[in-house]
Amino acid sequence: MGPVNSRPPVPWAALVADPGIVRRYLEKIHRRGADQCWYWLSGISDSGHGKLRCGSRTDGTRRVVNAHQLGWAIENGPDSLADGRVVRHTCDEGSCQNPRHWRSGERLENVADFLARRGLAGHALGDVRGPHDRAVAIRDAITTALAESADVETAITAAIAAGNPSKSHQETLW
Repeated sequence: MGPVNSRPPVPWAALVADPGIVRRYLEKIHRRGADQCWYWLSGISDSGHGKLRCGSRTDGTRRVVNAHQLGWAIENGPDSLADGRVVRHTCDEGSCQNPRHWRSGERLENVADFLARRGLAGHALGDVRGPHDRAVAIRDAITTALAESADVETAITAAIAAGNPSKSHQETLW
């Protein structure tokens, strides 16, 4: 018998049904081109994923959730996260909120993705700062560029490059 999960399940149906939560989620995304990463501009977890506090204490739905999971539930319905399904990032950017970069999968598939790509030179998973600091650097570069009316794409490029001091790059094999 495995360990008992003491946390109640996330009430995805209630969260995605609340227009205020959906609006807050959408306001915290920096959207770019359809095939580019859309970066999270708010709280970042140790694993580099966006975090959002949402729900209500009075009805018991109050949670801090992974932003990409909330986004997935908004896009695909709350039942799409049932049975332990996880949201996998094809771009390997934990803070990415572009639904085109997500796919559903099993936790072990997600681990296999990580193990297969973490050693690729110049890859997001190989950033010398680690996932949290990479996501924070990108978020901060975007917010600073927006505040200063500077070029956001240049800021993103510089923030990403700072995590790859060797400037090496390796194309993926698949």
